[in-house]
Amino acid sequence: KFNTADHTLFDQHIFALNGDGCLQEGVSKEAIAFAGHNQLDNLILIYDSNDVTLDAMATQSQSEDAEAYFISQNWDAITIDGHDLTAVKQAIAHAKSNDNGKPTVIIAKTTIGKGIPEVAGTAAGHGEGGAKFAAEARKGLGLPEQAFYVSPEVREHFAEVAAAGKGTFEAWEATYAAWSAANPALAAELEGHVKDEVPADLVNRIPEFKADEGSATRASGGVVIQSVAKEVPQLITGSADLYGSTKNYIKDGGDFSAQNFAGRNIWFGIREHAMGSICNGIAYDGIFRPSGATFLVFADYLRPAIRLAALAKLPVTYIFTHDSVGVGEDGPTHQPVETVSGLRVIPNVDVIRPSDAEETAAAFAAAMLRKDGPTALILTRQNVPANQGVSATDRREGTLKGGYIAKQETGELKLIIMATGSEVQHALGAAEQLGAGVRVVSLPCFERFERQSADYIESVLPLSCTKRVAVEAGVSSTWGKYVGLAGKTVCIDRFGISAPGDTVMLELGMTADNVAAVAKELL
Repeated sequence: KFNTADHTLFDQHIFALNGDGCLQEGVSKEAIAFAGHNQLDNLILIYDSNDVTLDAMATQSQSEDAEAYFISQNWDAITIDGHDLTAVKQAIAHAKSNDNGKPTVIIAKTTIGKGIPEVAGTAAGHGEGGAKFAAEARKGLGLPEQAFYVSPEVREHFAEVAAAGKGTFEAWEATYAAWSAANPALAAELEGHVKDEVPADLVNRIPEFKADEGSATRASGGVVIQSVAKEVPQLITGSADLYGSTKNYIKDGGDFSAQNFAGRNIWFGIREHAMGSICNGIAYDGIFRPSGATFLVFADYLRPAIRLAALAKLPVTYIFTHDSVGVGEDGPTHQPVETVSGLRVIPNVDVIRPSDAEETAAAFAAAMLRKDGPTALILTRQNVPANQGVSATDRREGTLKGGYIAKQETGELKLIIMATGSEVQHALGAAEQLGAGVRVVSLPCFERFERQSADYIESVLPLSCTKRVAVEAGVSSTWGKYVGLAGKTVCIDRFGISAPGDTVMLELGMTADNVAAVAKELL
């Protein structure tokens, strides 16, 4: 995107390392296929092929021809003696010079634990080739007894590398200065990307929906992302073969492909784990803000990547649609009941389940404004009504805070009904039946709500009101801290059923009448 005919800013190669066990993981196969299909010929994978896994020799669990496999996936494959540093250098040079539309794998045949006779070439080299053999290993390798010894020749070599690198960097800076002068608009955009600039008032730049907007939140999300993409040009998005359902395709953004690496829409294919991992890599790089989409029930396929994003504080956005038993006829295999709670228990993940279009607008803004961790947006397949009893501005501001009063009691406070997503409508309906002393709280994001001041939290959920009901079309396990020992939940602590979505909701108690009936037990 930023390279021009006169100036090349980005032409680096990306290196990755793996071993035999790494290639047995499904995510490796997903990523290898994606890279080959998209002709990522700046990718160089160094495969430490020592024919050993942790438990045994690799032949115990694998028998594939690695070189043939990579070639079948549109990769170049080079097999070398991994202990021959000249061969390693030549293979890397060849890979870097060969811009033929194919990533390159360098299969480096090595001996694990080389130089330690007690474990060399065996599975024991994984964990037993440690300190107890260090002295003997140093002798066998001809190294002095001094621990962490670095020879003068090595120090001299790396001093030369540093000097060369300094020259290369200075040359790049000169190119960048000339490019910036010739392309001020592009330069400003790139600087904004690197700084991850997001308008502080982003939520106000997303047009309001009509007052009675009743579309599914996945559909309103599809509208919102167009506005966000204009205001946050570093946003890119992708879907695991579900753009038509997840609705996150950026119009006029172009498709990422071998012919268009500037495309803002990535077709990940049915590779959820790779999607999450690639989004992490993009976030680590720091120029673009990645997002990826699939059905919520498939979140478990990329859970390791979500966990790593949370641990590493990467600002990745996940767009998970078809969020409950409201999915309908696809049945319990596709109806996530445990998944929202399963995401909430991962530290440092903001899980936002908006109840209508205005909350959805704020949810996307919240995801973009967050810089210290990932955000999961949980969106419905089925239509949901707008809460016209609260202004669009207040719904948006309340969502940014994670929770707010969706219906204020008009008498002495006797009961609080809390809900998220598509169940807020049932909480509001139940409150209408129960009378003046009932408050409804929309709580789309527990994590954001708990980051608010104690005064704000008390203003929304006063400790003095212990009669509380939580409503959510999912398991009840994460609601205990809000309902307390005296409260009740209207949740789904079982798997769903195959039937039209509204029928499933009715059968499993997701109705205003059932919420009201449960609440009356506390009054």
